[in-house]
Amino acid sequence: MELILQSLTASTATLRQIAALAGPAQVIETSPNVLRCTDLAPGPDPDAVKAAVAALALQEQVDVYWKNASIQLTDFRLLAMDMDSTLITIECIDEIADMQGLKPQVSAITEAAMRGEIAFPESLARRVALLKGLPAAALQQVYNERVRLSPGAEKLLDAARAAGLKTLLVSGGFTFFTDRIRDTCNLDFSHSNRLDIVDGKLTGRVLGDIVDAEEKKRTVLRTCAQLGISSQAAIVMGDGANDLAMMGIAGLSVAFRAKPVVREQADVALNFVGLDGLLNLF
Repeated sequence: MELILQSLTASTATLRQIAALAGPAQVIETSPNVLRCTDLAPGPDPDAVKAAVAALALQEQVDVYWKNASIQLTDFRLLAMDMDSTLITIECIDEIADMQGLKPQVSAITEAAMRGEIAFPESLARRVALLKGLPAAALQQVYNERVRLSPGAEKLLDAARAAGLKTLLVSGGFTFFTDRIRDTCNLDFSHSNRLDIVDGKLTGRVLGDIVDAEEKKRTVLRTCAQLGISSQAAIVMGDGANDLAMMGIAGLSVAFRAKPVVREQADVALNFVGLDGLLNLF
């Protein structure tokens, strides 16, 4: 087993202090603020050591990954990502609602859904209904003024492409945004919800079936089938409860600055570093 520690803010000395808890025979600084610790000797109570490492790492804003097997990025063939608060920094629907002065109400529903307290289809219907009558031009304004890629996104996508992976953006958000991000980032596939727009205004409805947790999972499976690969050859990244189903079928699931319920079930949790922190695990 290996231990990988990385941070945007912690000093090398702090990283080495955390590493020492696991009794490594060797500590390698693979890049600034990234340590790879090998030949671990955690003593008679490994669980207590892991808990101690986790507690100090959380205090110092350090991400921890216990690596059980030798894996490389080239072992995978698909990188599938959620959009809102994963590939991009915002929740698009919350920012659209801000144009109506309804952001607090919509954000509260979004948060409850991401924590798994409200079923996603219900939460989406409630939020979209609040947008009824909003000029469709507000979508372009949100895209122009507020959509930003998460830190490390471009580096991760470049590395994935160089390693031969295809890329999928699958979202409970809206095609207005996923289509543009797909094209801007040169992604291979995208799938999301379609807002109903009549006479230049949002009707407060979504067209067709809602892209919920199960549809996200089906989308990953469909894409894998199209590529002729198993879902175990997919890396799936997300942040909310509606990402768990698709993360559960992946060869590697990654929680990015995610809700606790997602962090607890993911293979990897990137709580503090950028999306490119995934590359330090290989």
